[in-house]
Amino acid sequence: HLYFVSVHPLDDGNGRIARALSEKALAQATGQPSLIALSQIIQRKRSAYYDALEAANKHNEITPWLAYFAQTVIDAQAFSLAQIDFLVSKTKFYDRYRDRMNERQERVIARMFREGLDGFAGGLSAANYISIAGTTRATATRDLQELVKMGALTQVGTLKSTRYYLVSQINK
Repeated sequence: HLYFVSVHPLDDGNGRIARALSEKALAQATGQPSLIALSQIIQRKRSAYYDALEAANKHNEITPWLAYFAQTVIDAQAFSLAQIDFLVSKTKFYDRYRDRMNERQERVIARMFREGLDGFAGGLSAANYISIAGTTRATATRDLQELVKMGALTQVGTLKSTRYYLVSQINK
């Protein structure tokens, strides 16, 4: 990865190709396909990636790069496992609640799941629900309470600070 990116043979896509080569090398080394989110982790910590590349290009010593990249691979594997757990939880959630939700609730739940592992920052508010579902405050309140009662959402806080979380995201 380091040498490919350092040589920089192409006008565009060197990083993407280097990550693909890294994943291929990892798969060959383990004798099985790799299932890691290397690109996502590098993207999330882009400045650390560029700092590590720059440091490795300025010196002949690549041990710090190897330590950085090894940790990145470990982080990517942990992220991949968490993503798999999330998808399994999502499937179980829909198996349990699909036929019990109305169309508005389904739309809001689908939107919450699209946020991925991190979910809505700070939880889902009633205002979020109203906006996503395109409904009134009274209907949103009733829908949210039904979701809490059936166990699909967990309610945290009271009054204007009330937030709702998917049960699958609380029990990570």
